[in-house]
Amino acid sequence: MRYKYQAIDPQKQEVSGILTAEAEREAFRQLQRRGLTPLSLTVVKSTSTQNTGKVGKAKQRDIIIVLHELATLLESGVALIEAVESLANSSHHPFITQTFADIATELRQGMAFSVTLQASPLKLPWYVTQLVEAGELTGKLPTALRDGVSQMEYEAEMANEMRNAMIYPIILILSGISAVLLIFTLVVPRFAGMLKNRGDDIPLLAQLVLNTGMFLNNHFEWIIGAIIILITLAVYMLSKPSLRAQLKEATAKLPLLGVWIIEAETARWAGMMGTLLENRVSLLRALELAAQGIKLPSLNLRLTQVTKSVKGGTNLSQALQDNDALTATGHNLIRAGERAGQLPRMLRSLAKLLENSGRMRMKRFLLLIEPIAILVIGSVIGVIITGVILAITSVNEINF
Repeated sequence: MRYKYQAIDPQKQEVSGILTAEAEREAFRQLQRRGLTPLSLTVVKSTSTQNTGKVGKAKQRDIIIVLHELATLLESGVALIEAVESLANSSHHPFITQTFADIATELRQGMAFSVTLQASPLKLPWYVTQLVEAGELTGKLPTALRDGVSQMEYEAEMANEMRNAMIYPIILILSGISAVLLIFTLVVPRFAGMLKNRGDDIPLLAQLVLNTGMFLNNHFEWIIGAIIILITLAVYMLSKPSLRAQLKEATAKLPLLGVWIIEAETARWAGMMGTLLENRVSLLRALELAAQGIKLPSLNLRLTQVTKSVKGGTNLSQALQDNDALTATGHNLIRAGERAGQLPRMLRSLAKLLENSGRMRMKRFLLLIEPIAILVIGSVIGVIITGVILAITSVNEINF
């Protein structure tokens, strides 16, 4: 529990603050050990529900920062319970401080840190709790926690890079669509009204453009409603993990995007395998845990077969090669790592190699999106303008 106190320090000055203790008596003892004379002690009501209702839960970036601080404190030799209590009394987001206060209470009751972390509302990636558990078993908790934070930072960085890179293409596409809609709804109907009695004298392309413009203008509300319904349906479907996996599987079969997705998933697997093995997780357990992070069904299936083969006595490099789980370079690196006794290091190298390759493919993909979008939007606008010009020239009987 958390207590707000007022006390007198050795210099006869009144001080106040918040501390965490199992009971009121323990809180008084903590104050006395600090050389403080308690004046008042009141229980601080849980803010986990109140503050989350007012300001919401903490952002993922805030959670990464506080875990980074925790890893730094542990690496500096601070005891786990003291480090957790320090973060509980920090100026971080109220949701985070309350969560760490609850964790501190559970630690004082004898619960393992990995168990309290997994049960906490922080919603950490699965690998963080697994690494923390491995760190507790091997006595290398600071290193394991640091590895987990590094992986979280990498995933957040990749997601941020993707969002930033997609901003310009999305703006370009939306601007083009808006321009086409404006032409169809504002410009084309004016000419359609002027030329409605011309009938078959208007060229076919001009008729198609004018009819499309009139249709959009006459059914604009219905079309906007249909678009909103489609977007809502798409968002709902993408919220389903199974449908997301199917979409990712279909995308992985495309020429450029497919290789990029497979390399990104393989890099995630190799990096996690290297991290788990470095933290003394057994090979079979590491294979099972690393496969949990793979969202591509076909690759996940191959890696599951690899795990079964390793359980049957096949070495890792041979099992990966038999199931065609990696590229030739990946197979060679892992085989060399097994022979040299440097498997975690080789897995890390493979992850880095695939990450760099994935970044290059992402840049190429984004470089292709922009000119393709410009060409498509320009072609559509060109067709519309051509249709309008043909309609005008057909009225005035101008021949080119």
